[in-house]
Amino acid sequence: MWAVAGGPHRTSMRTKILPKSFLVKSVLAATLSCVVLSCYGATNAAAATDSDAETRFLNFANSITDYCTPVLPGGGGVIDGDLSEPTDLDSTQPVSVEEVPLTAIEKCRGELHAERIHEAFSSTGANDYEVLHEKLTALDYPAARIHWMPEHAGVPRTRIDLRVAGGDHLAVEVNGYNTFVTVEAFGVPEGVSVTDVRRNLVLDPPTF
Repeated sequence: MWAVAGGPHRTSMRTKILPKSFLVKSVLAATLSCVVLSCYGATNAAAATDSDAETRFLNFANSITDYCTPVLPGGGGVIDGDLSEPTDLDSTQPVSVEEVPLTAIEKCRGELHAERIHEAFSSTGANDYEVLHEKLTALDYPAARIHWMPEHAGVPRTRIDLRVAGGDHLAVEVNGYNTFVTVEAFGVPEGVSVTDVRRNLVLDPPTF
């Protein structure tokens, strides 16, 4: 390009062309940044969802405890300890330990949890673990508290950790059948995963 005023002198107005490799690297960097941010956002969303599920669970679990406490025979009092999510001990505990007896409050709580689970599966049942898991999470039992167990005689099983305070032992085992489920409360020793408790298995469906 030539300047009109001031004589025939070329003015430097050339556009700087960036190397192709630089442009490719820039595009890749931008793409990777978007991927990282997306993953970070998804991770945060999942963490928030887990936290919300635990909060909802604690809300109705505490209501169940409040309901059961006044009817405790003998005035045994309230479970001690601050409400908190149980520690994940799956990988460090010995396999197959005996269950422990439940207190009167824990038995009452177990019955109420069993009632709401029975109601949710009434006439629908669950013939595989995925159906069990999906329905239980819809009932606001957090996924982190629902533990897969090996099938017996083709019966899908899961255990739900219902411990909400120090010294608490309550868990339930849910067995799925075509049109109903069975729910059994049992006691977990302190510091042990619900999956490590040895129980007497019922292989045949109940007749009711």
